[in-house]
Parts: sequence; structure tokens; C-alpha cells
Amino acid sequence: MESLDPSSVKPVKLVNIEGIPLFEDTVDQWQTIWNFKAKPNDLLICTYPKAGTTWMQEIVDMIQHGGDPEKCARAPIYERIPFIEMCGPKPFPTGVEEAEAMPSPRTLKTHLPVHLLPPSFWEQKCKIIYVARNAKDNVVSYFHFHRMDKTMQEPGSWDEFLETFISGTVAYGSWFDHVQDWWKAKDLHPILYLFYEDIKENPVQEIQKVAHFLGVELPESVLNQIVEHTKFESMKGNPTANYTTLPNWLMDHTISPFMRKGIVGDWKEHFTVAQSERLDDICALLLRDSGLTFRTQL
Repeated sequence: MESLDPSSVKPVKLVNIEGIPLFEDTVDQWQTIWNFKAKPNDLLICTYPKAGTTWMQEIVDMIQHGGDPEKCARAPIYERIPFIEMCGPKPFPTGVEEAEAMPSPRTLKTHLPVHLLPPSFWEQKCKIIYVARNAKDNVVSYFHFHRMDKTMQEPGSWDEFLETFISGTVAYGSWFDHVQDWWKAKDLHPILYLFYEDIKENPVQEIQKVAHFLGVELPESVLNQIVEHTKFESMKGNPTANYTTLPNWLMDHTISPFMRKGIVGDWKEHFTVAQSERLDDICALLLRDSGLTFRTQL
């Protein structure tokens, strides 16, 4: 990993594929990703970027390992659960390579929208857990991630980034389309659709939902252990979950930590009243017939 020349790490250009901006490295490898062979017992964790992905990965890993934090400390989260469309700089293996090297049953991660998910996941009827987060907190988290991740394009000012997010010209495209298309897909496929705000408000209930979906019975003591282990404060201090094991020329935690605040309502520190009202109006319009409702405070 350290053999990579830090000075060669530069922001990766976005290239459109079927209307969705993705990283150029990913698009270069698109055929390999599209042809990925899912297995029936694969579990896929899917989110729009910065919607609680790592949180759900750690919850799932803890459930699968009987609430044993030692087993979950076996490797950093990005090695335990491969990110299938990730194509980082060499010598990092691609997500597909990592997944293919992994024994079954595999747990995998993606941010892809429904129509770009490799078809084998649908064909094999793989279980999928989707986590959605309200647009206001999601865009704030995405903004700070752009600031600290050296492979991401410069976000510009907060005002500029908010416009980019609303227009869907960020990596992975429109938040509005992403959350709605996955919401529709859950009626046709084995998808557990969860909300970041619900997990924050009632982790016991939501972690039980995940366990039931995975066919796992959790004794109360194990459930409580998982709740404690996956609290934001615990994860922020856990080097196998907080991405501090990556070199700072890839992710600079002095600019903004990967695990920043993990709260509902931090958007109030960033949005002007006009911006807040505008995004409320856009959400009301674009989500109008979806049946989806998001909470922006608890």
C-alpha cells in the first residue's frame, strides 16, 4: 500500500455512464463490474454516499459474528466488506478483485443506483440492505467528505456544493432518484429499506430488523453489545471502522474526520433559511408521489 507515490494521488474525474456521474477509474473497468458474478448467499449493503454505509457495515458484521468485537477487529472495514465498484490507484486491489478472493458467504458494499447494479445480484435474488438518510444531513456529510478525501473533486464553497448536489452532478448522481428507485425496487426484491434517522432514534429496534432479515436470533445481551459497539462515539474511536488506517494523503482527517458528527440535524449549522426552504420545496415536489418521507430532526 505504501509503495504508491503519494504525489500521484489526484482527484478523479467524473464520467457519465447511463446518466450517472461515476469515477473515471470505475467507468474504465465498467464491463468487469457489470459482469460481476454475485452468489445467492451474497449480502449487499447499498446506500447513497454518506448515508450511514460504514455504520450499517459494522452493524451487519457484528450480527454475523455474534456480537464479538474481537472478530470484527480482524481487518479494517473496507477489507472486511469489499466495495464492488471501487477501482483505486494501484497497488490497491479493485473491489471486484477483493470480492472474488473472498470465501462465501460474502458481504459486499455499493453506492450504485438501481439501474447500474450488476444484473447477477437480481438474478441470484441476493438480500440487499439499503440505508437512506435525509437530504439535508446527507449533503452536509458529502460536502465534508469531498474536503477530506483526496481522490474526490474539490467541492468548492458550501453554496456551490449544495447546487451541485441538488442538480445531481455529484458522484452517483441524484439523491432524489437514488432513494426513490431503491424504494420502488424493494417491492420486487428481498430488500430491507432502512432510514438513518430511525437507526439513530431506536438502534435496538432497527438492529433487530437487520438480524431478522438475515435470519439471525440475537439474545438480548448480544443485541445490547452490538448497540454499544456501533454507537457513533465507539465507531469514531475504532481504527478498524473510522478509516484512520488509510494514509493521510488519501484521506486527511485533519481537514475533517471521516466520522464527523453522526447526528440528525447538523444541517442547521450549514444551511441558510432560504437554502433550507428551497430544499424542502424540492423534496416535497420530487418525492411527492413516492410514499417516502424523511425526518430532518429528531
